[in-house]
Amino acid sequence: MSPNKTAIVFYGKEVTYRELDELSDRFAQFLYSQGIRKGDKVALFLPNCPQYIICHFGIQKIGAIVGPCNPMLKEWELQYEVNDLGAKAIIYLDHLHSIVETVLPRTNLELVISTSYDDFLPEIPIPSFPEERNSKNDLPIAQNLSRILEVSPPTCPNIDIDAAEDVALIVYTSGSTGLPKGAMLTYKNALYKTRCVAELRGYSNTDVSLSVMPICHIAGMLGMNVSIYSGGTIVLLNRFSPEATMEVIERHRVTVAQTVVPMNIAIMNHPTATAVNFSSLRMNSCTSFGVQLTEEISAKWKELTGVGLFESAYGLSETHTADTMMNPEDVKFGTTGKPMPGTEIRIVSLEEPRLECAVGEEGEIIVRGPGVFKGYLNKPEATAQTLRDGWVYTGDIGKIDDEGYLYFIGRVKEMIKCSGYSVFPEDVEIMLNRHPAVVESAVIGVSDPVRGESVKAYVVIKPEFVNNFSPEELIRWSKEKMAAYKYPRFVEFRDTLPKTGTGKLLRRKLKDGEKIH
Repeated sequence: MSPNKTAIVFYGKEVTYRELDELSDRFAQFLYSQGIRKGDKVALFLPNCPQYIICHFGIQKIGAIVGPCNPMLKEWELQYEVNDLGAKAIIYLDHLHSIVETVLPRTNLELVISTSYDDFLPEIPIPSFPEERNSKNDLPIAQNLSRILEVSPPTCPNIDIDAAEDVALIVYTSGSTGLPKGAMLTYKNALYKTRCVAELRGYSNTDVSLSVMPICHIAGMLGMNVSIYSGGTIVLLNRFSPEATMEVIERHRVTVAQTVVPMNIAIMNHPTATAVNFSSLRMNSCTSFGVQLTEEISAKWKELTGVGLFESAYGLSETHTADTMMNPEDVKFGTTGKPMPGTEIRIVSLEEPRLECAVGEEGEIIVRGPGVFKGYLNKPEATAQTLRDGWVYTGDIGKIDDEGYLYFIGRVKEMIKCSGYSVFPEDVEIMLNRHPAVVESAVIGVSDPVRGESVKAYVVIKPEFVNNFSPEELIRWSKEKMAAYKYPRFVEFRDTLPKTGTGKLLRRKLKDGEKIH
């Protein structure tokens, strides 16, 4: 490792490996001085920025547990995750001040730390920064991260960590029903997947990786880990735009990119794309969110950049993702690659899970290996349902061909995928039911040519609102109360909702009704 090598580039601001190590040590020391100990949970309510990376590693250096909270969460969502996590501390971006301020009295948070984009931006960002700067709208009790990193000693406490047993990360996900659940992942889970990806994809300390996917999500986080593990450089963008992405690829000679297909299409359709020098790219893995990757799209990308696209992987939060991975030298379109070394994948019958399906036969995907999580936080029944004899029952439907490639077919779960984000029906329904006009609601995913799926809500409203309340009003209200990827794009009022004799919602009947239309 070269201490003076650049680890992170953020709109022209460079952080070396020496600085990253020292800053994360300083943060670790500060947390320890404030009573944060091994096993304590610390919430990160941050978008893509150097502070996220510094805090992530600082928390784990003292054996505390990182709890990523999507910065798109609104107050009810953040409150649920912070309380379910049992977080003792939170680090948040000052732009999110109003949400944290509202939630704070309804949590048991003991330590609140704020930070600002401006703390890690140069005076003139390159490319131009897409958000407002100098917000500095802090809570009175919040401590300032910039000040902490300035005055805290650069000495990290020596904590004994059992990599196989100790939880390093809790990410929120869901099964077929219920609110999001915290999947507990160990240091070993993270290291295993990081090493596998680095070795299979040939990462080295000469690689410059584009990081535009949210690093609060497991896929973006794995990309972050792989680059740091390999001693390469991360070019970090706060959000995607074709202009910014093209500029940093050319300026910083990016060698490796991880994208979703709509990003590549947006770049290919940009009027200046043919003038950009993409020659540094050696590899671009992508994920079919919103638009399915085809051989035609890959060929067009190769014509523009010199490298083809390939489906990156299949994986879950419960397995630290990347259970299968595509070899860029042996791409098979329509598949998600082959199992990682040391990871077993089977297809089992939906009717009888003890029976393994034949080659080419569809069934439920189950996974076993060193990436498998320890279980869901404080949810033994949900853990027992998903984790059986070391196998994760994914709730996803797939098949394996005679060459060992995995085909992802669909979801047994009722989870909805909107622009790559997981949306859990009951989560949205619970929030919709808080509206004074709503009696009850049911949520499903409907096909969306751009986002993959969008949320549609079927709602029963109170009689007094029937003639003076519209679906559009409920959509506007939802937009204010829920994350942008989550709120319903479509609302249909119903007199009743389909249910079983015991009162359980039959979302499948609503889904089937959409297919008829």
